[in-house]
Amino acid sequence: MSRKPIIAGNWKMNKTAKEAREFIGAVANAIPSNDLVDTVIGSPAIFLEGMKKGVKDTDLKVAAQNCYFEDFGAFTGENSPATIAALGVDYVIIGHSERRDYFGETDEDINKKAHAIFKNGMTPIICCGESLETYEAGKAEEFVGAQVSAALKGLSAEQVASSVLAYEPIWAIGTGKSATQDDAQKMCKAVRDVVAADFGQDVADKVRVQYGGSVKPDNIADYMACPDVDGALVGGASLEVDSFLALLDFVN
Repeated sequence: MSRKPIIAGNWKMNKTAKEAREFIGAVANAIPSNDLVDTVIGSPAIFLEGMKKGVKDTDLKVAAQNCYFEDFGAFTGENSPATIAALGVDYVIIGHSERRDYFGETDEDINKKAHAIFKNGMTPIICCGESLETYEAGKAEEFVGAQVSAALKGLSAEQVASSVLAYEPIWAIGTGKSATQDDAQKMCKAVRDVVAADFGQDVADKVRVQYGGSVKPDNIADYMACPDVDGALVGGASLEVDSFLALLDFVN
C-alpha cells in the first residue's frame, strides 16, 4: 500500500523567535508539494502562533513538541492541547525519549496525551525507542512493541490509522550513530506488526511509521527506500535551512 511520506523536523529547545521566523521565511515556499510529502516543523511552544502565521498559504505544517493531557486547569507551565489546537497546529510530538528520560513521562501519560490530541482535532506523532542496553540484549522489538501497544490503548482503528509512529533508537539520537538500513526496516516493520496485532492489518497498512536518530541528507534516501519506513523525525539536520531542504531531495 502506498503511504505518503512525512518528514518532520524537531527543533527541540533551540532557536530564538527571530531565528524561527527567518527559517520559516526561507523554507515555507521551497518545499516539495504536499501531494508528494508532508513536511513538518516541530517548534517550541512559545513560537507556535508565529509559526502558524509564517506558514499560512504554504504546504509546510507545524507540530508542537509536547502537550498536556488536560485541556485546562491548574497545571502551571504545561501547554493545553485545546489551546494548541486553537492556533491551528497540525501535529503534536509525544513520547520522545527525552521527555520519558528527563521528565519521567510514562506510557500511561503518553496514551492520555494521544487521546487528548485526537479529541482536539490534531494528529499525534508518537515516539518509541530502546536504549543501547536493551538493543544489545536483543530485546528491542519486545520493548518497543510494549511502548506502541500502551500508547495506542483505547484509540479507535480510524485514529490509529491516521497516527504517525516514530521509531527512534535512543542510542542514535544526537549521537552521530545511525541505525543501519536493515535495523531501521526491521524495527519499523516490528512497530507495524504490533499495530496489525492490536488493530488489524488494514490499519497497519495505513499507519505511517518514521525512523529517527541521526538522520541526515546523506542517509535519508537509504531509510526511505525501506518498505516500512514512511518518513523521518529529524533533530540536528532540521535546524539549518540548507540541510532541512536537502532532507527532502529524496522526493525528486
